[in-house]
Amino acid sequence: MCAIFGWLDYKGIVPMNMKNKITKELAKSSEERGTDAAGIAYARYNRIVIYKRPQPAHTLYFRIPDGTNAVLGHTRLATQGNKKFNFNNHPFPGNAGIEFAFAHNGVLWNDKELRKDGVIPDSYIDTDSYIGVQLIEKQGKLDFESLKYMSETVEGSFTFTLLDTSNNLYLVKGNNPLYLLHFKDLGIYIYTSTENIMKAALGRLGLHKFASKKIEVNEGDIICINKNGELTRSTFEPKQYRSKYAGWYDFNDSPFYTAQEEILLAYCGCYGVDSQDVELLFEYGYTCDEVEEMLMDTNLLHEALRDVKYMCGESLYESCCGGVW
Repeated sequence: MCAIFGWLDYKGIVPMNMKNKITKELAKSSEERGTDAAGIAYARYNRIVIYKRPQPAHTLYFRIPDGTNAVLGHTRLATQGNKKFNFNNHPFPGNAGIEFAFAHNGVLWNDKELRKDGVIPDSYIDTDSYIGVQLIEKQGKLDFESLKYMSETVEGSFTFTLLDTSNNLYLVKGNNPLYLLHFKDLGIYIYTSTENIMKAALGRLGLHKFASKKIEVNEGDIICINKNGELTRSTFEPKQYRSKYAGWYDFNDSPFYTAQEEILLAYCGCYGVDSQDVELLFEYGYTCDEVEEMLMDTNLLHEALRDVKYMCGESLYESCCGGVW
């Protein structure tokens, strides 16, 4: 449950001081989804500059130079790849005929398989996300075609963001959240992982007072926003997975979980929550967004589990006082 965030300014109306504040507030708001590391990337003198540290976003000093027209950012909840080795943190550098920065929200689980099969080479970078960079580099170009290849080759839960030295911003929407706003009068696009993160940041900045339009981005979409603010689209074919958590079911009755549900089942242990409790919430109709909110607020989680277990036949006393919580 990492977070992605960033912006692209195509009119030059927004002052640099405000763009620095936007970057800072987006990073701080995104910290709710990951405090192990944080970083940003931007283009300068036809090169990609990356600043990242194994620290929470609020402890870092994000400062972008005059003339910066786009920023790509990430806050990390580490799963694979030791955060203390900064090369394991996002954003990652890449080069496919043009330098680019790459950030990923989610978990990819076929990284070892792709390396074993020789699809991509071994790397000193242990983070599963890095295979996305390698797959794009293998194509030798950064465009819709190479992003489609990458997105259909990886397996797991993801939304990817990329920024190249020409200030082309790419958004690849898998089954992880993405919220994109266009402030047409200001000439700026802003994106975050979730609407709640966006609202929190805009509220502190005062940008909620300006007119904006939500840009719909669905699973399987690839979006490019260029330096002139022109938005173009392409698509890839999302994969469906049978849950690895469903082994105790009869095969014919085994439930299918989306990859977003898979990632919540994988992450819940980081919050001290049993995966079977999360499965139970999914079974009774709770959405991924609702479950994610509960993982960050144990009072909400306990209330929901109490109600669901009561419906399953447990007494309120057993649910609340049986030693589970």
